[in-house]
Formats: sequence, structure tokens, C-alpha cells
Amino acid sequence: MATERTEKYWTVEEYLAYEQETGIKHEYIDGEIFAMSGGTDNHSEIAVNCTTELSVQLRGRAGCRRFNSDMKVKISERKYVYPDFSIVCGKAEFSNESNTMLTNPTLVAEVTSDSSKSYDKIKKAEFYRSLPSLQIYLIIDQDRPHAELYVRQEKVWIFQEFNSLEDVLPLDVIGCTLPMSEVYRDIELHDVESDFD
Repeated sequence: MATERTEKYWTVEEYLAYEQETGIKHEYIDGEIFAMSGGTDNHSEIAVNCTTELSVQLRGRAGCRRFNSDMKVKISERKYVYPDFSIVCGKAEFSNESNTMLTNPTLVAEVTSDSSKSYDKIKKAEFYRSLPSLQIYLIIDQDRPHAELYVRQEKVWIFQEFNSLEDVLPLDVIGCTLPMSEVYRDIELHDVESDFD
């Protein structure tokens, strides 16, 4: 969730040095940097629920690695972003020796907030879909049962929308499914009451 922008033009070198020096995550877009705002309890728990469920399904299967929101994704020489979680199937490739900038995610996901929803659905979606490696882009709402799934099929992106806790997201590219009931397990939803037991 990048929200706060700075009023200075930054080179990539300055941006990377600043992050290294401060330990504060920023997204870098064409010379501007945007501080990553803190997530809510729902935001954090949904991301954990998703990575937990997918980790269980991927356990014991060679070839897929999961990363949390600390892993930066390099979109291009002028764009660096932080997804809420990402998965690489196949060899993970990084643009630096310390392996902190992933270049070939297979799946990236964003859990939206009011402040990031438009950015995640429009500009950030555009950035991610420009990556040749990316096969799945997943956007999850933090306040109500709602997910948007974009899956690459050859040269086109197929869009599916899910609005029910009974729905199951097909993530065939990584050999997994993601039940909405697991995505929203133990989450206090604004628009629906639910029991996950």
C-alpha cells in the first residue's frame, strides 16, 4: 500500500541507498518514491491466510517459492514495487546479489485498502501485467468477500470476479485453489456475517 509521496526526483541508486539506510519500504515509480503505509489487522491477516493456505498446498512440491510483502519486485529499471505476497514457480531470478529484488514472479497479490484500491486495480495492475513471467494477478478486498483474479492465457488476460465465501479461486498455473472461506478465515467482515467453523 504505497500512499505517501516525496517531493524530490530520485535516481534508482538514491532510492535503493535510501531504503538500505532507513529500512523503510518505498515503491519507486519513474523517479518518485512512495512510502508504504502500515496495514490494518484485516489486511495483514488476509495476506497471512492466503500464504498459509497456498504454502500447505505447495508443501512437498518442488519448484514453487512463496514470498511475503518484504520481497520487492522489479518491474523495470524505473519501477520497483512491493506486492502483499508473491509466488515463483521455477527458478527465482533476482536483480541483485542479496536476492531482495525479484524479477520473475508467477503470481502476485494485493490486499486492497480504501487508499490503495484504485492504484492496485489500474496502474499497479498494468505494471504487474507487463512482466513476461507473470501468470496470475490477484486483488483481494480487505472489508468484504471480494476477489478479482486475472489469469494470462497466451496473449490475453482472463478476468474473473468472486463475491461469496463459497467461491473457490482456481490457480491452475501453480496447481492450487484458494477457497474464499480460507482467505477470510477469522476476518471481521463489514458486509457479511460468517462462521468459518
